[in-house]
Amino acid sequence: MATPWNTAGHLLELIRTGQAGTRGELQRVTGLSRSTVGQRLDQLFSAGWLREVPGNQPTGGRPSTRLEFETRHAVVLAADLDTTYARAAVLDLAGGILAEHSGDLLIEDGPELVLDRLGLWFADLLTASGTAPAAVCGVGLSLPGPVDWSSGRVVRPPIMPGWDGYPVPERMQRSLGRHAGTGPAVPVLVDNDANLMGLGEQRDSFADCSAFVLVKVSTGIGAGVVIDGRVFRGIDGGAGDLGHIRLSDQPDVRCMCGSYGCLAAIASGRALAGQLAALGVPATSGADVRAYLDADHPDAVRLAREAGRRCGEVLVTVVTLLNPGVLMIAGDLAETHFVTGVRELLYQRALPRATRNLQVVTSQLGNRAALAGATAMVVEHLYAPEQADARLAAARPPLLPAGESL
Repeated sequence: MATPWNTAGHLLELIRTGQAGTRGELQRVTGLSRSTVGQRLDQLFSAGWLREVPGNQPTGGRPSTRLEFETRHAVVLAADLDTTYARAAVLDLAGGILAEHSGDLLIEDGPELVLDRLGLWFADLLTASGTAPAAVCGVGLSLPGPVDWSSGRVVRPPIMPGWDGYPVPERMQRSLGRHAGTGPAVPVLVDNDANLMGLGEQRDSFADCSAFVLVKVSTGIGAGVVIDGRVFRGIDGGAGDLGHIRLSDQPDVRCMCGSYGCLAAIASGRALAGQLAALGVPATSGADVRAYLDADHPDAVRLAREAGRRCGEVLVTVVTLLNPGVLMIAGDLAETHFVTGVRELLYQRALPRATRNLQVVTSQLGNRAALAGATAMVVEHLYAPEQADARLAAARPPLLPAGESL
């Protein structure tokens, strides 16, 4: 019977995750013979997925050679779609941005128009980065609504009219084929924006944190949860939908989802904009609220701090249930008095046992967090052992009958 680490894909996983970096280490970790390790590595070198780099110089011995994942052999196309704008990029497999574009793109215009426009952006970005369409190994999309990750379809989004159940991956493939010439087979992976922001931030700055929670507060409120290095999505992508937890003392405040008393209707950027407008302060979005907060507008400061406390009421339960090491606040209201309100309520209400090892921080990657997460999602899926082995097998030339040649 095959051992757990006997394929080329498994060796790549060991190298890519830093568990082994030399041929000798691969032999020790896997128990495979030197010749078998060599054969497996030949497959990976032939695919362009590995490179050899000089290692440490042993005293009096031969210079060592280390094995590394070749992050320049392919690229990922990634896009972060918010409600009114989007950011798209071509990235190498380590998340380095080769070309980037951002601009207005209304999610309410529907998937046909939005994804077609995105295909045009990607085509221009490939040209700007000097990247051939054939180099695209996958596409990662971040959307501002619940996503069933296995199908890539949005599930009953409160702020995305026309997107419910829409076949996003298939439509994105057609758009890319038409505008960028990538072909119909390029994999397209889709996830919720908070999930991908959480994945990107965790991988970048808190890779050793086994329980990580990111809360995005912008137009709405949502959370991305990363447990033991994996995004926790729930049964069908609904995990982390904090914005629609209801607060019992606000039964008359109507949310965009149609319910009353939802946290997002009370403490999101959109909600604060409405509250400022009711006071005669012109505001229509979380970005407007952020501008007032940056200017220390007294009403904005007061409302944001109270909104943070209301969000903290919900996060007390989250922290008590998950016991995370890091709670990160991201989005339009990060780095503002909103975070002060969260901290006040959280440390006041939660048991010291739940918060004694908790870091409450703000975003490290800013507006590139979702792009980083989308890239990590694509790379970690396509180069996981089973996927990697399947791709290597598909790339091999077919066996010819005896006596025939190419």
